[in-house]
Amino acid sequence: MTTFSGNSRRAVALLCVAQFVVVLDVTVVTTALPALGHELGFAPQGLPWVVTAYTLCFGGFLVVGGRVADLLGSRRAFTVGLAGFTTASLLCALAWSPGVLIAFRALQGSAAALLSPAALALLTASTEEGAGRRRAVGVWTAAAAGGGATGWLLGGLLTEYADWRWVFGINVPVGLAVLPLVTAVLPRVPRQRAARLDVIGAAGVTVGLASIVYGLTEAPAIAAHPVRSLLPLLLGAGLLAVVLRRERRLPDPLLPSDLLAVRAVRGANLTAAAVTASTSPAMYLAVLYVQNVLHLPPGRAAVYFPVLNLTVIAGSLLGPRLLAVLTARWTAAGGFALIAAGCLVLTTLPAAGLPTGRLLTAFGLMGIGLGLASTASTAVGTEAAPAAHRGVAAGLLNATAQIGTALGLALVAPLASVSGGVGGAAGSTDAGGMRWGFAAAGLIAVLGLAGSRLLPTRRPGERDRAGTRAEAAR
Repeated sequence: MTTFSGNSRRAVALLCVAQFVVVLDVTVVTTALPALGHELGFAPQGLPWVVTAYTLCFGGFLVVGGRVADLLGSRRAFTVGLAGFTTASLLCALAWSPGVLIAFRALQGSAAALLSPAALALLTASTEEGAGRRRAVGVWTAAAAGGGATGWLLGGLLTEYADWRWVFGINVPVGLAVLPLVTAVLPRVPRQRAARLDVIGAAGVTVGLASIVYGLTEAPAIAAHPVRSLLPLLLGAGLLAVVLRRERRLPDPLLPSDLLAVRAVRGANLTAAAVTASTSPAMYLAVLYVQNVLHLPPGRAAVYFPVLNLTVIAGSLLGPRLLAVLTARWTAAGGFALIAAGCLVLTTLPAAGLPTGRLLTAFGLMGIGLGLASTASTAVGTEAAPAAHRGVAAGLLNATAQIGTALGLALVAPLASVSGGVGGAAGSTDAGGMRWGFAAAGLIAVLGLAGSRLLPTRRPGERDRAGTRAEAAR
């Protein structure tokens, strides 16, 4: 079994802690929404913005954050991002009004967009090419996926047994513990001194991605308010098209052409989007099912979700072994097959009773599948990228995952017949409609399985030795 050196082990552990917390904050707030909405006086239509503000800024700034990490140096960008994230978390915990909380959540998402790609670039720099790096990517993926899955559990427990403010405040001691270790543990990665940030391109990509994510979050209301959803989507797509066309003519583009030309990079990003587009809405509906259909309080409902946490970690740690044997294409395909199987089990959930066995079986299948497919996309998406562009490659990979989440929710939520907002604060939830939502999430996983053919059949090390030009030509 491949092991890390002492320095690498400490670096991987520190980076995984940071990534765990960043992804945790995408989901941990969901079960706290009714409580914080009541205390701060949120209007029903404004409550989803506690989630959306973070997602918009996180997804919108990820590519720019990755580019900044390449230009400033990954360790420096990581330090600034972590300090900003910790500060914003404290401010969220102290928020006194809806507008203030939403503003601080936007700041928190922006800091996370700088922190996450810098951390992934540092992970690559901290490990040697080959089996050791694949294992590190597996641990990293376990931390990221586990953070997202743990949010459903931890949010319910903190809300019921402590206070909703601890949903944000828990990040503060973690950040304060990690910051002093950065210089001692993480490697110093040289920055690209000759390069510069394309400010116009950065603004265009950020606004374009944020506009698309916003339009997707508004898609469930498209029948009643078509302009509110379609206009941001068209604006975002148009901006990205203009920026990409402009970038081709620049000597130092925000999204380097040699990065986008690698077929494996494109396949990895599509895989990342399909993973989140299938699992995020399925878990969203599962949370609403146990609370709004089974009428369980947040703390009791949360006890169903540790199975997902544990199996995500297991799948992520198993992923590197399968990558070495089955290659990325077949590892991702197996992951999507398991996700689809888990969604199929969820379609059989009844409108009454406690279907504990079916819930745990579905979460177990989805967790292992999520870990396997995420490991494949992360390993390929970073190793296939040229070394000088691994920061922006990591940002792009994370951005497509965020867009996948927004797209999946936009497609699945209307089919599930859910009304009344993210937390089910108003309206009703229909169990029969949810079955259609779970089926739609499973269909997305099947499409992801078909799309996994874009991933390479060579093992990561073999592809690296062959070079990215051969991969681009395939």
